[in-house]
Order: sequence, then structure tokens, then C-alpha cells
Amino acid sequence: MLGNLGHNSSVRTSTMLGMGVDLPTRFGVVQHSDARFPARLSDLAVPPRALWVAGGVPGDHGRSIAIVGSRAATTAATSRVFQLAADLAAAGWAVISGGALGIDAAAHRGTLATKGPTYAVLGCGIDVVYPDRHARLFDEIVAAGGGLLSEYAPGTPPRPGQFPARNRLVAALASAIVVGESRTGSGALITARLAIGLGRTLLAIPGSAGTDALLSRGAAVAVESADDVLEALAGRPVRAPAVPAPFDNLLRALGDGPVAADALAGRLGLSLAETLGLLCEAELRGFVGRLAGAKFEARIKSRFEASRGH
Repeated sequence: MLGNLGHNSSVRTSTMLGMGVDLPTRFGVVQHSDARFPARLSDLAVPPRALWVAGGVPGDHGRSIAIVGSRAATTAATSRVFQLAADLAAAGWAVISGGALGIDAAAHRGTLATKGPTYAVLGCGIDVVYPDRHARLFDEIVAAGGGLLSEYAPGTPPRPGQFPARNRLVAALASAIVVGESRTGSGALITARLAIGLGRTLLAIPGSAGTDALLSRGAAVAVESADDVLEALAGRPVRAPAVPAPFDNLLRALGDGPVAADALAGRLGLSLAETLGLLCEAELRGFVGRLAGAKFEARIKSRFEASRGH
């Protein structure tokens, strides 16, 4: 399952440096011309010329999935992603993420809980622990048969521009990408756009502004469990996710045509201020769209309409 560095590779002992962290590890470099270099990275317009690696590299067998999302994730989202990663690992999938706080960490830890291989693609040098609190996590990833990967030379500190570049590697290394939770405009959505451009399957867990926007545009398939992911990857239809009740009521009130906010307030039995607040959040989630003349329309079906369509 892994493309581990062999005894003949260029391996050296170093100290990972991060805010006082002292984590000895072995790392080596895999050149683009090396047989162990992940073939999927060649799908990139500009693949890295080499990868610095501690541990192993993902194989090209097709059973690698990336899970990405917000650093400042909610407790509910991190719990869902932990379980999702654990279940996918139990089904034989390797899990790839970016080694960051929040959703990334939950994906790595869920995989480790099932003793599966997980890979962290770093936005800094392989010998730099960032965030520093992940020293133990990175050590566990390598010990469990996964790996740390970076295109940046050892000693390279984390810089903002390096993380979007890192995201292209995360998207390329996997056959599918799950966005676990995201705000609009977040780095996880950069990974989502890259995944689409690479022809990877894009999946998203509903319930956050960024993922709901992806789903409303039809850019991603909604999933809530490992079974959903496996169904989607097999090309079988996935059940529609439940729309939260307040938004479902709003969608039913909107019906088929554009409706003004004051008319919606009457239909919902809410004040105009309450209705505008609900519309604002629904718009951010991608459930409704704002039209000229202060009118709104539904962008997805209510649960009632969806059930009538089956």
C-alpha cells in the first residue's frame, strides 16, 4: 500500500524544529524521475521536481482519498470527519490531508485510530513542525506506516503563499477529495477547485457555508458517511442530505418563483427582520439566491419537493 523509502535512498537524520519542539526523524528525497515518485503528481501542470519525505509516499493503486477543511472547525465537524476517516481507513483507503489544525487533524487521527496509513502534505520544510502542537501527531503518522511529504527544502519556514501551493499536491495525490467543513473563500475551497480541474471526484459534507455553496452549484456530491463516499465513488446515487428545518421551511415558502422578503415573512409567520436574517444565512449556505428587486429564489429543493421527485 505504501511506497516506502528504501535503504538505498538518500536518508539523513534531522531534528524537526518548531517552537521548541525536538522531534528526531529520518527523511529522504524522492526525485521526479524516481520510480517511487507518485505518478498522480504528473497530472499537475507544474509538478514538484522532488518530494522530501519522512516515512512513505501514497501508492498509485487508486484507494487514496483526501479530506480537507477549516482549521477553526466546529466540534461537530471534527467528530464527523474523525469517524469518516476511521471508517474509510477500515475499508482499506489511505487518507491524505494537510497536517493543519481542525479538519486535517481529525482526518489524520481518525485514520490512525483504525491503524490505517495517512499522509500529511506540509506547507513548510519536512523538518519544521507546523503547527508545533502536531509534533506527536506527525510522529504517529510516520510510525503507523504513513508519511510526511513536502516540496520545500528542509528548513523552509511556513509562509502564507506556500499553503495554496501545498493544496495542489493534496488534490493531485488523491482519487477523490472530501471537504469536511469550510467557510466561503477558505483554503479548502482552493483545494476543491484544484480537484475539479484535475478531474478528481469532489465530495462535501453539508452544513457549512463553503460546502453548501459547492453542493448548491452542483460542484460536489453530498456525503455524510463512509458508505456515502463509497457509493459516490462507485457511481451509485447518494441519498440527499437533510436540509436543516428552518431552511427547509424557507425553501417550501419560496416555492417555484421569486418572492419578496416581506411576502416571505407573511408565509413563514416571522417578522421581516427575522426573515431577512434567515435569508442572509441561507444565501451564504447556497440555499437561496438574491434577485433584482429584493426578491429571492430557491437554489435547491426542499425535502418535500425532493421526495416528490423520486
